[in-house]
Amino acid sequence: MSLVEIIGQRLSKSKSIDLVVFAISDEHADDELFIQLERMGANIYRGSLNDVQQRFIGCAESVGADLIVRVTADCPLIDWEIVDSLVDRFLVSNFDYISNSLVPTYPDGLDVEVFSRASLLTARELFQTPLGMEHVTYDLRESGEFITCNAEHDSNLSHLRWTVDYEDDLRQLDANLPLGFEIMTWKTLLKSGFTGVVSSRERNEGLKMGKGEKLWSRAKEIIPGGGMLLSKRAEMFLPEQWPSYYSKAKGIEITDLDGRKFLDFSSMSVGACSLGYGVRSVDDAVKEAVTEGVMSTLNSPAEVELAERLIALHSWADMARFARSGGEANAIAIRIARAKTGRDKVAICGYHGWHDWYLSANLSLDSNLDGHLLPGLEPSGVPRALAGTTVPFEYNDLEGLRKLLMSGEFAAVKMEVSRNLGPNEGFLESVRELCTKLGTLLIFDECTSGFRETFGGLHLKYGVDPDIAMFGKALGNGFAITAVIGTGEVMQAAQGTFISSTFWTERLGPVAALATLAEMETQKSWEATSSNGAAIKKHWRKTFSDLGLPARVQGLDALAGFFLEVPNWNAVKTLFTQEMLSRGMLASSSFNSSTAHSHDLMTKYFEAFDDVFHGIAISIGEGTVESQLLGPPAHTGFRRLN
Repeated sequence: MSLVEIIGQRLSKSKSIDLVVFAISDEHADDELFIQLERMGANIYRGSLNDVQQRFIGCAESVGADLIVRVTADCPLIDWEIVDSLVDRFLVSNFDYISNSLVPTYPDGLDVEVFSRASLLTARELFQTPLGMEHVTYDLRESGEFITCNAEHDSNLSHLRWTVDYEDDLRQLDANLPLGFEIMTWKTLLKSGFTGVVSSRERNEGLKMGKGEKLWSRAKEIIPGGGMLLSKRAEMFLPEQWPSYYSKAKGIEITDLDGRKFLDFSSMSVGACSLGYGVRSVDDAVKEAVTEGVMSTLNSPAEVELAERLIALHSWADMARFARSGGEANAIAIRIARAKTGRDKVAICGYHGWHDWYLSANLSLDSNLDGHLLPGLEPSGVPRALAGTTVPFEYNDLEGLRKLLMSGEFAAVKMEVSRNLGPNEGFLESVRELCTKLGTLLIFDECTSGFRETFGGLHLKYGVDPDIAMFGKALGNGFAITAVIGTGEVMQAAQGTFISSTFWTERLGPVAALATLAEMETQKSWEATSSNGAAIKKHWRKTFSDLGLPARVQGLDALAGFFLEVPNWNAVKTLFTQEMLSRGMLASSSFNSSTAHSHDLMTKYFEAFDDVFHGIAISIGEGTVESQLLGPPAHTGFRRLN
């Protein structure tokens, strides 16, 4: 028997209910439920998925109901005697609203609300808050404008959980309910020894969660890890509190699913939007391309124009290939290097994506990549035969690299030009000389650093030319496009191996990149992003110094970060994110600058930053940081999300 059948059967025993109506959404996702309810012969009303309050109003109006008894489908053991008791009490009183869950004393899952349609309409007219629209009676209960009543049980049983919010709840109920439970009152069920389900979840935790938090919780059940990108997991920022999803993004302002607005002083979509969100010139170019057709049997001329543009910016390069993600671009570069040299091994320094060739570094020692991205990256699923083919080296350790390469087995040295540290004097030049001498290709991964401090690759600043370079993230200002450029001799090796993908040929990425490059050149974006980042780093240093906090500020100006040298740094970082979120800002210990970070907006950030860290400094001194966290601390490395 389904949950809706159980609910319908139990409510049919009520003496005070004239009509049971299932008010479900009009989304396609509920079509199957609609069909099931039709087969049951149930009364059905379909309305808005997100505006549940309006759905209830529409439902009541459609059947002419003056009095509404609200029960929810996650309460399959709803009790008809409780319903009748509350309706009888409501009818002889002047209450606008009565429930047995304002101050819970009944088991969770026996919640009943009784209110008039007139009161709900008044609440709608007066308030129409996001919480009221989602939770229907929130404004009736919480506004203070209505006469409410809480029905209490003579003993407090609120610790019992009889609700079905998660699959595990359903499994436990199915295993523990006695035969014939459908016709048992809740008191009879209790006497039978049934106590419900065991769960660590809070009662009505959904009411305390925003839509983004709820959707993230659901996503983790149907998407491994919750999402496509590790760096956007809520657990990396603020577990159980991070808004997770956006409805709109413009400039540096992000609107979440609850309509809350936040200023992004965090990653700017992991550095993908250095011009800010929703840049008109870029978006307009993409819209025009969509109108003209995104794909066809023939190729897009925009990819030729983009190749010409990137080669013109890098005089050492002769040819280009395009992909749609940084990981793909890195894999392309490695394939070309191995094809060109006939060698297998690669020496790496930095983060270069998720593919087997890179993650194989952790097959030899599972901590090899700890200093290059995140600790704990597991090479599960990577063929053991790849062990030893990718070997990490430390940035600025020329002698360590020299010893590594002397075997003559390395196809390439693949490195970020700079991330947290700048190069020692002569380091990059010496790497170039060493690679040339040993016939090893030098590959600069500029997926992150490109177009931040120069109009092109960061290597232009140091005057060191690689054999191959990759660009991504900022190249399309949020649209999917990455580039691999190189010398003609090296890039032609791509013809001797299979490198091909259907969606590398769609036109939106190249069109967006061309518009982005034009906008960058007009704004001199690399100057603005570096200037903004330098101002942020300067302010961080001053604040930490004034507060006596032991801090390290690091990274390129446009890709800045800080670290406090305290034992509970992760808790401190989480508290910082929590408190900045409460002030309307997305913030963490790193900051990716954009041209949309105006002086006025940065001033707001500085004021909030100083206020938050003044409090944190006191908490560090008193040892109360952890006690101020409203949820678990952020993850410090790669973890599986169950």
